[in-house]
Amino acid sequence: MRDVVDWLKEHGDLKIIEEPLDVELEIPHIAYIEVKKEDSRPLLFTHPISKSKGIEYDIPVLMNIFANKEVTQKIFGRHPDEIAKGIEGLLKLKPPKGWRAKLAMALKLFALKNVTPKRLKFKGECQEVIYTDEQVDLDRLPILKTWSEDGGPFITMGQVYTQSLDGTMQNLGMYRLQQYNKRELGMHWQIHKDASHFFDQYQKSGQKMPVSVAIGGDPLYIWCGQAPMPYGMFEMLLYGFVRNKNAQLVKSITNDIYIPRDVDIVIEGYVDPSRLEIEGPFGDHTGYYTLKEPFPVMEVTAITMKSKPVFQATVVGKPPLEDKYMGWATERIFLPMLGTMAPDLIDYNMPENGVFHNLILAKMKTLYKGHAQQFMHAFWGVGQMSFVKHAIFVGEDAPELEEHDALIRHILGRIEKSKILITQGIVDHLDHASPEQFVGGKLGIDATGGEVINGIEMPLDDGELLQKVQRIDSDIVALKQYYSDTKTPICVVGVEKTKPIFGDIAEWEPLSAHIKLLVFVDSVNNSLENPYMLVWRVVNNIDAQRDIRLDPFLLIDATQKGEMDGFEREWPGDTLCDASVLESLKERGIIDIDGKFIEQFGLL
Repeated sequence: MRDVVDWLKEHGDLKIIEEPLDVELEIPHIAYIEVKKEDSRPLLFTHPISKSKGIEYDIPVLMNIFANKEVTQKIFGRHPDEIAKGIEGLLKLKPPKGWRAKLAMALKLFALKNVTPKRLKFKGECQEVIYTDEQVDLDRLPILKTWSEDGGPFITMGQVYTQSLDGTMQNLGMYRLQQYNKRELGMHWQIHKDASHFFDQYQKSGQKMPVSVAIGGDPLYIWCGQAPMPYGMFEMLLYGFVRNKNAQLVKSITNDIYIPRDVDIVIEGYVDPSRLEIEGPFGDHTGYYTLKEPFPVMEVTAITMKSKPVFQATVVGKPPLEDKYMGWATERIFLPMLGTMAPDLIDYNMPENGVFHNLILAKMKTLYKGHAQQFMHAFWGVGQMSFVKHAIFVGEDAPELEEHDALIRHILGRIEKSKILITQGIVDHLDHASPEQFVGGKLGIDATGGEVINGIEMPLDDGELLQKVQRIDSDIVALKQYYSDTKTPICVVGVEKTKPIFGDIAEWEPLSAHIKLLVFVDSVNNSLENPYMLVWRVVNNIDAQRDIRLDPFLLIDATQKGEMDGFEREWPGDTLCDASVLESLKERGIIDIDGKFIEQFGLL
């Protein structure tokens, strides 16, 4: 994959767009729409411009590299499940008996010689062009501004290379970087990330921290950057294992950080631990803006690149996104490692409309009472799995986890109050629904075992039920029921909220014969006819401890929270496309979407 563009032309059905397009909103909007299509393709923008800065870039922009499962599998060179089998084989290595077993083990161990990265003593292709001192200018790069309310342009596919203070540990992470000016970037490494732990070491010692940000090269580099590796393990070891060849690294020009020789662009510099600046807002992969916060500043000392570089970028916002396919590979490959902590785990799935850390589905062998609850605690205590807010466990008799309709029916037949666990734990930095940052409610549902006996006593159609719920809460303006033929139908209501949802819970008791699961959402920006986006909204907006009641039946408040709810944090807005930009792109024939597509994915 030395020339990724040529490779994508041959293997990924690369779509080339030659019309001059603005890095502010236009290019990101096109990529955002493309990745939501059934036949999503990688995109190459050959003539990026910046209207606000008056710049015509000579560096093309490559987006949507992980466009679908097929091209993602081709990037890995084999199905992720095959890679997982290799990892599982290593985890299960036992002392060999007999010469055949010894030979087999020797071959496996010999193959591991390709795992460790090699440090080269010469310059790489990424250093064919070098800018230092007064030549440093981030405006040379077509850095994108994705959303109207973003705080500025952001690098979204940067491979951030760091090392511990003593130099014994290296890390590759995928963190966004905001461009402040021609020589400074906001470094958004979250408090739970390895690079942030390294930063703490430099901060305590009062030393500047070296950082190099690579862009481009083998797409597997950026995938490794977001892989949930154990603390202290260099992600380029994973690259070597997947590729079965050593990553070749070269030393940065102005610091001691090593980066892959074949990336397209490298931004070198230092982070001063004594200096923080406001970073954001930024429309993130949750589909919400992350708000302004102080983060470290990277002072750029050099920019190096190939003679003809390509700028890789990704777009984030509401699902589905490119991270759907990156996450699919991660999910498959890391199944054996998760199995070491939960040995009776059969499979797991993190649906993209659950934005991964908000919802996990897991299939397991249940061997004793409380086994699923044990798994819940195990998941919430394992690395990045600890950020998962909502976990649903099913038994080995359940449908496949990606057969969503059949699986939902299976789960709804097994929901009972005694098998629902609500607790508290760590939540992702980006979570906006918890009462305080970093700590919030967790929900675990044990849907293993047999079907519950009792369903709805007196089913009603949507119109009849709407009249009854409006007598209790006049804020309710719409209602729709899903899976009415199951033991636990889902009743979703849209509200124009003028008061807290959970007032007098006892008022709902008379509806126990008609409802077993009631979900409240705001009527604004939510279509009750769009279950995909409703799942996205609900798992984003709830804190299990505050927003779920188990009596008189299961009630979930997925509305926006504010002062009337006693919520003291600022509630962020949705990532929404710019209507005038969409209209302009449609008029020029660059995109072809209709109102149904716009509503389906909540674009406006």
